[in-house]
Amino acid sequence: MKIRIWGARGSLSAPGPATVGYGGNTSCVEVELSDGTMLILDAGSGIRELGRRLSEREPGLLHIGLTHLHLDHVEGLGFFEPLWTSGWQLRFWGPPSATTTLKDRVARYLSPPLFPVGLAEAPAEAAFVDAPREPWRVGSAVIEAEAVEHRGPTVGYRIEDEGQVLVYLPDHEPYLTAALDDESRWISGWALAAGADLLLHDAQYTGEEYAHRLGWGHSSVAHAAAFARAAGVRQLALFHHDPMRSDAELEELYDEVATIVQSDQEPPLIAREGLEVTLGAGSRGAHNSGNGND
Repeated sequence: MKIRIWGARGSLSAPGPATVGYGGNTSCVEVELSDGTMLILDAGSGIRELGRRLSEREPGLLHIGLTHLHLDHVEGLGFFEPLWTSGWQLRFWGPPSATTTLKDRVARYLSPPLFPVGLAEAPAEAAFVDAPREPWRVGSAVIEAEAVEHRGPTVGYRIEDEGQVLVYLPDHEPYLTAALDDESRWISGWALAAGADLLLHDAQYTGEEYAHRLGWGHSSVAHAAAFARAAGVRQLALFHHDPMRSDAELEELYDEVATIVQSDQEPPLIAREGLEVTLGAGSRGAHNSGNGND
């Protein structure tokens, strides 16, 4: 399983000199499964550049797992070239709603006055499916989706492919308490993350910031690290960076996380555009290939 991050910023795109190292695009992760099937996680602004790369190949089938429908996770769809190119087959998975279909919720963004062209005008063949309650298969992988603590219908994803497990929890508040010493207060995500080889987890706030934002649906950096440790995660990648956080400030937060991980865990990572991860036979943990601007 090969993973590449195209966007790791949360809430709002944040381009500029202070964020060029780790990137300013919002959530988008490319996952190439062992049989070649492509799964894309979220469609933030990072999916634009991914779409440009995909336009260089022959059209085919793409699976796109949306964790939720907040704008920072779907804002790139209007600029995703395969959606506007005939021949592509796009299968969207996303959180179920008791009131509105997934397709109708996505179409709210891809319609005037928010967007000049409607979803119905897209030439690609697009199907929209609620994420099943039970595990399902996509290519060589078995995928599980579970509702997690975040405002509005939101799911996290667990992808297992040839014995390797990637868990994607970009918007998740596991505690709803500022304390780290009471793990009985887990709210969600525990079973989904257990024993993962790599966990991409919400780490938007410092501890001080989180104390004033309980219930907002995001995690502090320390909570993300403690959650990964308690769930037996092999390697944590801090994700969904606050748009106000500079590269230098992210690296300061990394030092805090490094003191929380266990000795049997791989060193944590700061998710960045261009980060490439290979999970599979003979691989160990993840490596950083640069900021994606090469």
